[in-house]
Amino acid sequence: MTAAPASESPLPPASALEAAPARRVAWASMVGTSLESFDFYLFAYFSAFFVGPLFFDPLGSFGATSAAFLTIALAFVVRPIGAVIFGYMGDRLGRRTTLLWTVAIMGIATGLIGLLPTYAQAGWLGAILLIVLRIVQGLSLGGEWGGSILIATENSGPVKRAFYAAIPQLGSPVGSILSAAVFIVLTAVLPADQLAEWGWRIPFLLAIPLLLVSLYLRWSISETPVFQDVVAQGRRDRIPFVTMFAKRPGAMLIAIGAALLGIGSYSLMNTYTVNYGVEQLGFSFQDLLVATTIGGLLQLVTIPLFGAWAGRIGSARVVLWGALGTLLITFPMYFLLQFATFPILVATMIVGGILPTMSWAALGGLMNDLFPDSFRYSALSFAYALAATISGFVPYLTLELGAATGFAWWHPGVILAIMSAVTLVSAWLAARRRAEPEIATAPETASAAV
Repeated sequence: MTAAPASESPLPPASALEAAPARRVAWASMVGTSLESFDFYLFAYFSAFFVGPLFFDPLGSFGATSAAFLTIALAFVVRPIGAVIFGYMGDRLGRRTTLLWTVAIMGIATGLIGLLPTYAQAGWLGAILLIVLRIVQGLSLGGEWGGSILIATENSGPVKRAFYAAIPQLGSPVGSILSAAVFIVLTAVLPADQLAEWGWRIPFLLAIPLLLVSLYLRWSISETPVFQDVVAQGRRDRIPFVTMFAKRPGAMLIAIGAALLGIGSYSLMNTYTVNYGVEQLGFSFQDLLVATTIGGLLQLVTIPLFGAWAGRIGSARVVLWGALGTLLITFPMYFLLQFATFPILVATMIVGGILPTMSWAALGGLMNDLFPDSFRYSALSFAYALAATISGFVPYLTLELGAATGFAWWHPGVILAIMSAVTLVSAWLAARRRAEPEIATAPETASAAV
């Protein structure tokens, strides 16, 4: 048999073989994360107007709103516990297996929220069960983000790893868009009394069929070659949670600070600003949902662009520029919002979304470079979860600051400026560190031009 000439080789080069799977895995990870974010963001929109009256009515208007925001914070508080549990699973059992668990738990918990009895139907029982299910949601989400980033990056080569790290970040705006769109449709087709009586249950019950989609997508992807090599070389850490603090304490602090703006800005814009815009500025609930949806649609374009930029200049530098830009526009943005016109509202959501999105898009790449592969799942998950826990109190703290200042126009800007400053310093420190070498990388993946 005569060998085929080089120009007629029946097999594509290794880079072509690997590029398609890397893209497929990254997008599959994004879709799964989008559906999990949809489940979680439903409650953020839901809490602004429905949790208080339906489950905490005896506490009065302000008390019920505060309790609703605290239920958001509760899910964030338990996220570090979920990060420890699922981080251990991810570093010991594998990235893919762990992500199947996280999405299943989230989908079931979200669907059950749609079946809860309200205070009028069962007294405080509904509120207690709601709190339990929010805890379950928080535990699940504690292991979601780190795994989705690693599934994308560890199936790609180092050339475009920063870009692929940005793809799962699309899950947050996609989830936000889907959840907002559902409520926009419901408010348009249902009278307010029917929406409050039974219509609010529909979005949560949708989590059940979406769960089946998520499970199928995650079942179809393979384990990462990086984790397979860690197993083959016997380098799995016995207690990754302890090791990450013993070996990379400085990197943990940097990762937590770098994540603060990207997560916290979502809590501020999608939860507090929705309530604040209606209660204090006179916007309609539907106008605010439309504005946040427009901002989310724009992020579908900007996140991949910022990811590509991170591949050129480094993820830490993109996070840094996003934090600096957010810090500069924070107070002008909230000053203009006081004029309460719909175009200004949309512009605020767009401008206030693009710059924090820079820090959000490049966050996965920044954190991936900070930790070695043997305890990377635990490190990414815990650092992100702790930053999310802090961010979970953003709506409540902003509400309290607003009440203390008579809802002065600048009060949300104070919170956003603090988060921006912390992320700015953290990203600067991250940019000065050398990226962790990839000890375990399959040769064909390492050489792939993906």
